[in-house]
Order: sequence, then structure tokens, then C-alpha cells
Amino acid sequence: MSQISKRVMVIINPVSGTTSKEGLEYLVLSKLGDKFEIEVRYTTARGDATKFGEEAVERGYYAVIAAGGDGTINETATALKDTDVIFGIIPVGSGNGLARHLYIPMDVEYALDVIAEENAVDLDYCEVNGLPFFCTFGMGFDASVSWKFSQQSRRGFMTYIKSAIEEYLNYKTAEYVIQANGKTLTENAFCVACCNASQYGNNAYIAPGADMTDGLLDVTIIHAGSMIDTAIVGFDLISGTINKNILIETFKTDHITIERQAEGPAHIDGEPVIMGEKLDVICHRGGLRTFIPTKTETFRPILTPIKSRWEEMIYKLKRFFEG
Repeated sequence: MSQISKRVMVIINPVSGTTSKEGLEYLVLSKLGDKFEIEVRYTTARGDATKFGEEAVERGYYAVIAAGGDGTINETATALKDTDVIFGIIPVGSGNGLARHLYIPMDVEYALDVIAEENAVDLDYCEVNGLPFFCTFGMGFDASVSWKFSQQSRRGFMTYIKSAIEEYLNYKTAEYVIQANGKTLTENAFCVACCNASQYGNNAYIAPGADMTDGLLDVTIIHAGSMIDTAIVGFDLISGTINKNILIETFKTDHITIERQAEGPAHIDGEPVIMGEKLDVICHRGGLRTFIPTKTETFRPILTPIKSRWEEMIYKLKRFFEG
């Protein structure tokens, strides 16, 4: 296959995140136009990214690039899982959980450089009751925060923190019956998270040890505790040390069943949904071929979150001074 014959679809969500998408199409064409045959599509409604991605698969495209937030990433990846079409990510959402886990730069130009390198690896994806997710699925406190965050007019890290604090002040724990690895657990838990990637987004590390190539879910259970204890969990979430907290129980599995007393809120890759009493979660190994940086990094508690925040601040300053 010659270089220019590689057809690539770029799916842009113009309303994702907090930054303007003006000039994004031009930047994509200027960075990748000499390397690929580019087709640009814009989403206008929920489900568009999946529809466009399915079309690219049917037409035998080389790759599909999603420019948006975690919802757009999920929709696009849903169309590409278990196919030969390679997935690319331009993180322009508010959380960017999957991109951050993969160390894809939050700066668009550098993210495009990753795609241009064409370093593709096979990543795991997961399903809950048949619905795909690529980053995290959860119920309990994190799901309630997702509901509250989705109702805010503003997005971004500070809005997420505000939503979390407001929800935390009134949240009640719930009972879950969990079956995994041949064992059954009955837990009164603050949160149950099933993770393919290490974080929710915004550098909130719910499963710092997660590996998207091991064929396993990282399950994090936050047990009920005092207000002070659970507040400390919030700090550990941001610092990447949550797995050291006394309220936390973690384990790995390729399949987990969770039962709760009634249907209620959950989240799939940060998008709030209502799901039933029984949740069946499974990990599919290596089903999503994805462009990632050629230079890999090892997660280090405290240091990695600080480095990520610093780099993002530098990117923002760069964009500011470039106009």
C-alpha cells in the first residue's frame, strides 16, 4: 500500500470540551495531508461518530481519527473494535481519560505527530451488558458525579471537582454483590469501578496499575468510611496513590458480575446512563488497534500527575502566545 493511498477519516465533534475547534481541520490537513488521503466529517448528534466510523470500516479505510472528548472517543472506537481499521485520538474534550492514559499529548499538534508516526498497537476493550467501553465503567459515587457534571454549563477540571464535592456531601453508600475469579463478595461500597485504563480523565487515577494490553479489568472498590477517610481518597485519586488507601480494595479479572438492589445511575467512559440491577462486565483482549506514542512512559505516583499538569499548562501558554 503506497503512502498516499492510505485513506483516513477524521471525525470532529465541534462542541466537545472547552476549547474552540476553529482551525482544527486546517491543522489536520497541514500535518497529515501529505501522508494520508484525508476525509473530514463533523458530528451534529449523538451516534454520528459510530455511524461515520462504520462507514469507514465498510469502505476499507486505513484509519479513523476522533477529535473530541471521551464520548466521541467511545462512539468512534465502538465502530472500529474487532476490525483492521486503526484508531487515532485527538484529545479536545474536557476529561480525555483514554488519551491521558496512553500519554497522547493534550496539544493538538503533538497529538497529530503521534498519528503521523503510525505506531499502532492492539489495545483491550471491554463491555458491560453488551455496551462497549474503552476507559472506565462505574457505579456509585463516580456515576453520581458523572450525572451532576453532565448537567453543568461549563466543563473542565475545576467544574468536575465542584461537582464531586457537591455530590460527596450528600452521597449514601449502597450494597453490591460481586462475583469474580471464582469468589463472591458482598460489599457496602462508596464506589465500584471497572477499569480498562488507569483514569477517569482530568488525571483522576482510579486504577493506577491498569494495563490496556493485559486482557484484564482492574476493579477498584472504595469501601464506606468516614467523611474524612473518603476525603483522603479524593486526594489519593488525584495523586495516583489510591491503591495505597485503606478504604480501597483492588483486583484484576477478565470477567465480573455485579448485582445491586435496584436499577440506577452508572457511567460508561464518563457518560451517564441508567442501567439495571445486574451488570455483566467482560474484557476483550487486543480488539482495538490504536496509534500511540513510540516512546512509552511508566506511571509514577505523584510525579506523573504533576508532570502531566505541567505539560498541559505549557501547551496552554504556547497556544495563548501564538494567538
